[in-house]
Amino acid sequence: MASRGSAVSTEAGADVSLRAAAVQLNATEDLAANLETADRLTRRAVREGARLVVLPEKWTVLGRGEAMQRHAQTLDGEAVRWARAAAREHQIDLIAGSFVHRRPDVAKTTNTSLHIGPDGEIRAAYDKLHMFDVEVDGVRYAESEHEQPGTEVVLTTVGAGAGPRAAAGHRLGMSICYDLRFPELYRALVARGAEILAVPSAFTLATTRDHWETLLRARAIENQCFVIAANQVGAHPPGNRSGGRSMIVDPWGIPLAVAPDRETVIVADLDFGALADVRARLPALSHRRAAEHYDSPPAASRPAP
Repeated sequence: MASRGSAVSTEAGADVSLRAAAVQLNATEDLAANLETADRLTRRAVREGARLVVLPEKWTVLGRGEAMQRHAQTLDGEAVRWARAAAREHQIDLIAGSFVHRRPDVAKTTNTSLHIGPDGEIRAAYDKLHMFDVEVDGVRYAESEHEQPGTEVVLTTVGAGAGPRAAAGHRLGMSICYDLRFPELYRALVARGAEILAVPSAFTLATTRDHWETLLRARAIENQCFVIAANQVGAHPPGNRSGGRSMIVDPWGIPLAVAPDRETVIVADLDFGALADVRARLPALSHRRAAEHYDSPPAASRPAP
């Protein structure tokens, strides 16, 4: 493991250690207050040495559907301008959680996550694939009433520098909250080369309590990836609650950092040498059979010989 705040490079030029942070906040319908909190906690993450920072889902505004639509942002909006400025100022890779994204001439918004590089430029954008249309503890959630699902699996590169001796960086797979329940998305990401999985979330209190850690550790274990899961915490209008417990998990499925039940930041060093060792000693990813073995219809039953 690299020393605190350091980054050790291999001969091939890829950093073998990257300090990452998950920001846990309690967003409401007050956009200005949410931006202030995101800024304060991002600065704290940077002070603790983070070079990769992940914000939670709907960090710009979280509340009633009409309020989130009212505060929907374009890529030129206040929230994205802040995120780009923060990444540039702190020279970090920022996964700007997700926000309600308004596109011109499109009736519904999307739930969009952005990767912004240390130069302040948008490196990747991912629209949430799976809509949260469920009932939990008697509360009905209907994300698709206002939002439309994305259509693409998105991978990006973090930790890459500039110049001829720059680090090569590491591949990060993008996802959002409810996506966590669909392992096929993460298998598609790791098949494309992902080493890190980002999961900005607003998991409900009940599902955080009963499912969150199990799902995060399962995604880390089965894909032999680091998982950075930044969750919302506390109450949001009109009375919903998120469960916190933001977590950074290693490729063996061991939590490296877990957040307490308050607004905070957690940090951990992602050791890519350890990731390579896990994949070499237990090469499950290379043992996966061809897709036709999984996707073909069941064979007709035959009597035992």
